[in-house]
Amino acid sequence: MAIPRRFLPSIASLRALEALDRLGSATAVAEEMAQTQSAVSRQLQALEEQLGVTLIIREGRRMMLTPEAEDYAEKIRGALQQISQASLKLTVNPTGGSLDLAILPTFGMRWLVPRLADFARQYPEVTINLSTRLKPFSFNQQPFDAAIHFGTADWANTQALRLKTETVLPVCAPGMICNVDIQSPRDLLNLPLLHIETRPEAWPAWFAGHGVLMGQVSGTIYDQFSTITQAALHGLGVALLPDYLAEQDLATGRLVSAWGGPTQSPGAYYLVWPVRKARDPALLKFRDWLAGQTEDEDPLPR
Repeated sequence: MAIPRRFLPSIASLRALEALDRLGSATAVAEEMAQTQSAVSRQLQALEEQLGVTLIIREGRRMMLTPEAEDYAEKIRGALQQISQASLKLTVNPTGGSLDLAILPTFGMRWLVPRLADFARQYPEVTINLSTRLKPFSFNQQPFDAAIHFGTADWANTQALRLKTETVLPVCAPGMICNVDIQSPRDLLNLPLLHIETRPEAWPAWFAGHGVLMGQVSGTIYDQFSTITQAALHGLGVALLPDYLAEQDLATGRLVSAWGGPTQSPGAYYLVWPVRKARDPALLKFRDWLAGQTEDEDPLPR
């Protein structure tokens, strides 16, 4: 069924509305779109007339979006991003297709990137574009075809491929425990503990795995493994690191195990994609290739 013309506004008008919601002033919108404020105002007025809905509250020269317009702008922002990404893909690689992939910075660089040369040899026609994202997101709001993340495969309206489990161990600088008697996991509670922002349950899960049941575990929070590793190296506390990240510093003695050995983390690394992308040719090639890289016994590249 054909969509009525009334409900297909011009891209220029939609861009103006989205930019006003994001930037907050007609002056900023005009500057971003390289237009005059009068032109921006006309586009917004045309949008209101076409939809038959008041979108803008005008107070002198100031323009503000109605609550309904703010909700509308949030929805069309994702649509505009999809149009932009589709156009970019068509112009950059019109025959082989491309895949816009969100990755976790450390795992992506240490596990995925070293393997991508093999994918490029097998599928030279497919372009892989990488961007980092630390937390799960909505595929409706972010311009990605798929993502690699850690946790569980429970994103709404998605499918997933399990890639890798993870083992962690508590590590610290040698000076942190040189004069401390660590007899049990509970003794680590007497030391400053370092946390990763995206894994708030990592320490409670580690303690529970060693028979110490408790709620929240206090400590300082870091956003990436690269920064928490540096904090541990400089004696700021005990970090719960994946064994493959701690291995080199443990071998050189810059870090030591605070107690015990590697423990498997709850959760795993997954490739996740929206259901609507399930038959995308570039994604199918990447997913099928990645399925051959997922053996847990295969050590992570160093």
